[in-house]
Amino acid sequence: MGAGEYSYYAPLELIAQQPLERRGASRLLHLPAKGNFKDRRFSELPRLLAAGDLLVVNDTAVVPARLFGAKQGGGRVEMLLERMLDDNRAVAQLRANRPPRKGQALVFEGGARALVAGRRGAFFVLEFDCGLRAHLMRHGHIPLPPYIRRPDAPGDRAAYQTVFARRSGAVAAPTAGLHFDTDLLADLQRQGVEVAPITLHVGAGTFKPVSAEQISRRELHSEFMQVSEEVCASVEGCRRRGGRVCAVGTTVMRALETAAQDGELRPFEGETRLFIMPGFRFRVADLLLTNFHLPDSSLLMLVCTYSGRERVLEAYRHAVRERYRLFSYGDAMFLERGAGAA
Repeated sequence: MGAGEYSYYAPLELIAQQPLERRGASRLLHLPAKGNFKDRRFSELPRLLAAGDLLVVNDTAVVPARLFGAKQGGGRVEMLLERMLDDNRAVAQLRANRPPRKGQALVFEGGARALVAGRRGAFFVLEFDCGLRAHLMRHGHIPLPPYIRRPDAPGDRAAYQTVFARRSGAVAAPTAGLHFDTDLLADLQRQGVEVAPITLHVGAGTFKPVSAEQISRRELHSEFMQVSEEVCASVEGCRRRGGRVCAVGTTVMRALETAAQDGELRPFEGETRLFIMPGFRFRVADLLLTNFHLPDSSLLMLVCTYSGRERVLEAYRHAVRERYRLFSYGDAMFLERGAGAA
């Protein structure tokens, strides 16, 4: 098995470069467990859910995690935060013509200075002379994905953030949540659908192609997550009343399944390296709401494992034919667990 088995043709003109003016105006491709695909609007989601169902969402908030600057002695540099170690130290990606050396000083927008303290694999450890979180909130740029071929704009600070965002720490949005607005949430809750939040701080590794080493080790990049006792109780209550658990996004699926690896969903706080790939046994979610994902990505492999590779790839080909908008600012899919799930 290789990542190349999860490829499809994604035309550049279908990759959404801007968010829609209204969140709920996106399209929704429905994949029943059996039968034909159904082209819907996201505003029809209440028809696909019922009283007693549970939506599990990701409450992570995107940090303005990109800074531009220069190396002491000359040469431009671009920083993309991977994670904060404390208020003054961070692990980050650096892009420059030549990688900065240990001990070299960097100067960023707003006057922040950082010292290169060392390396962690492909990442750099940086020590700043200021509170980094506050500096990023004032001077940082929203880290739009690499397939959005434009600089970030002021409107992205709100558009690339879900209505569930509460806990700062992600460098990429959990994009399935971008389709919800407060009116749709109110409609769902009046209908009797409950909502429960987990946290998974999405890292920059989410955009990288899957490597042969990751497949052989069955492990992905590490991301911080938390599933609380309250979420576990909400899932148990949903099961007792005969409802269905809907994971809003692959990040939620990864978090729930990490917390259920011993066979039962339990509270969990820490790092996950879980790689959901063929042969994985799903334990929690009955439904998955997700965006369209990059070819050969771990996220597409997760979706194919959940609903069957051939069926999902055929749905992607259908979406391309029907001109669905792709990726972070694009349209969505609603999947029922299929024969591909163990």
